[in-house]
Amino acid sequence: MPEAAPPSPGPAELRPHARLSSWFRLGLLVALLAAAAATVLALRPERMLAEGWPELSGGAAVVLFSVAYGLCTAAFVPRPILNIAAGALFGAPTGTAAAVVGTVLGSAASFGLGRLLGQDALRPLLRGRWLKAADRQLSRHAFRSMMAVRLFPGVPFAAANYCAAVSRMRWTPFLLATALGSAPATAAYVIAGSHATAPTSPAFLGATAFIAVTGLAAVVVAWRKKGLSRRLSRS
Repeated sequence: MPEAAPPSPGPAELRPHARLSSWFRLGLLVALLAAAAATVLALRPERMLAEGWPELSGGAAVVLFSVAYGLCTAAFVPRPILNIAAGALFGAPTGTAAAVVGTVLGSAASFGLGRLLGQDALRPLLRGRWLKAADRQLSRHAFRSMMAVRLFPGVPFAAANYCAAVSRMRWTPFLLATALGSAPATAAYVIAGSHATAPTSPAFLGATAFIAVTGLAAVVVAWRKKGLSRRLSRS
């Protein structure tokens, strides 16, 4: 009489291996981000974009810049610096297009890395009330939430990408909201960079005024939310 096959391992037996794999992927993500940040500090690619740019012209230069822009943002290079460089290199219209495309590419790279390597390990840690509420907001109202994040200048760009990756937000609303929400501030910095040699021009003054007003609005909103949080915690 043939022996019965051993029972297949159930979820309880498989779960430790899955957890180990997810934490290994998270460790790989942390290592990649640390290596990217170290590379940025060592090479300062934002200066290379503006000063050591290859002698290319036309569409090839714009495409190369957009790809380099995306890689730099995924490696935590501040976007305002890259936007100013885009304006100085290509002017306002082409520079804005190149910067927005680079923004979307960098967001996609960060979102993909976070979703592939970090989501499985980090989602079980979303246990606090505020974390669960933020996760529900990002997951259920993806486009609206991401638009608000992109329009608010005080939210770190790379951090928003990786937080969105941990949620259940889909790719399409994430990338579409990123493109639309990032465009106004991106255009303002690009215009400022393209007119940096004429600081008294209306275009430069208008762009810097827009940047100053939105930055001040972000400070006011953050201050009001901090005060509201303190009142709620005391009540």
